[in-house]
Amino acid sequence: MFEILTDKLNAVFKRLGDKGRLTEKDVDEALREVRLALLEADVNFRVARDFIDKVRVRALESQVLQSLSPGQQVVRIVHEELTSILGGANKGLSHGSKLPSVAMLVGLQGSGKTTTVAKLAMHLKQSGQRPVMVAADMRRPAAIEQLVTLGKQLDILVYHENVSSTPTKVAANGVRRAQELDAAWVLLDTGGRLHIDGELMAELQEIKNAVSPTEVLLVVDSMTGQDAVRVAQGFHETVGLTGIILTKVDGDARGGAALSITAVTGLPIKFMGTGEKSSALEPFHPDRLASRILGMGDVLSLIEKAQTTFDQQRAQEMERKMLKATFNLEDFLEQLQQMKRMGPVSQLLEMIPGFSSLKGRLPMEELDEAYLKKVEAIILSMTSQERHRPEIIDGSRRRRISRGSGTTPQDVNQLLNQFRQAQKMMKQVARGKLPKGFIKTLR
Repeated sequence: MFEILTDKLNAVFKRLGDKGRLTEKDVDEALREVRLALLEADVNFRVARDFIDKVRVRALESQVLQSLSPGQQVVRIVHEELTSILGGANKGLSHGSKLPSVAMLVGLQGSGKTTTVAKLAMHLKQSGQRPVMVAADMRRPAAIEQLVTLGKQLDILVYHENVSSTPTKVAANGVRRAQELDAAWVLLDTGGRLHIDGELMAELQEIKNAVSPTEVLLVVDSMTGQDAVRVAQGFHETVGLTGIILTKVDGDARGGAALSITAVTGLPIKFMGTGEKSSALEPFHPDRLASRILGMGDVLSLIEKAQTTFDQQRAQEMERKMLKATFNLEDFLEQLQQMKRMGPVSQLLEMIPGFSSLKGRLPMEELDEAYLKKVEAIILSMTSQERHRPEIIDGSRRRRISRGSGTTPQDVNQLLNQFRQAQKMMKQVARGKLPKGFIKTLR
């Protein structure tokens, strides 16, 4: 996520941090590079210009230049201004005065609107609010089928009618059905096209007039950059939006749409889609995203993901096993599977403070999805006895495990060696005998 921009900004601020004192020339040179990095990231040029002007004014204040750590002060200012252009604070969904509240999701074809309806429904369900999804996209019959399938997978009701019905009628009837069920939210999946046109907008306006939604959310592909900003402006001027949901943020190495859309339209980003899974929808926190962009991590989001994924009782049991050095490959497999449910490892690592500066020094091939799948396959190819007592795995067992997992005996050896090293570390922790410099390394 925004990898190119993050790398360039980190390089600029590292050079600033290496200077004991900063001059006006140092600040101007650094901000010139920041401006170029923003423009290369497809950030709107007016947004980039205003951002640089604000940072420059604040960075040249005497208390910044004369401080003991001027480089860090400039980074703090950049973080605050980034947070500001991203919207300032998290803005959740607005509830209506009576149940159910209605959220109408609009957008062009290909933006991920139907899957986003399902992700938002899952988010609401996990927060204890009962949602009903309404398949009001009558332009694309496959959209109805897709939403019904997603509803069955997530155990969430989908209201739909025959394709001969009208979108307005389906939306109104869906809201009535949700009222009968005492649902908290109705999520409307509406029709889209490849471009904005009068007929599409008239249809959306008719639905809006019929159901009076509390939220009209544009689902837009972040990877389209400034096109996403133009689409948002077009929908907002015609239909009247209350917020944005950015999809495919996990594949957006530049970040132009996220960094421009609120500043240009005045609309808050409320959620961002970070993957294909039903759980891959995050509430949008401007300050947290600013931290990620600057390579500072996002510990709060990481903790929230862990809390929704990990069973607390099992986590405590795992901790006890680690401290007693009785943690085995069965436990390791369970931890690995729970971690995979939290999302792609690359996204989780982004949330760890300082990780961006370590990327060149860490064995990244051992942290990617393919490697973790290989480890999982190896452990699943073992017998229960082998997982609990890996020391019994001899040459013939290694060959059998490698054949069963589609790997090599060397791969099995590598995993067993790594696990032995981890067990050795756990025993030292349990005995209170940490290696020299271990605490310093963790810090």
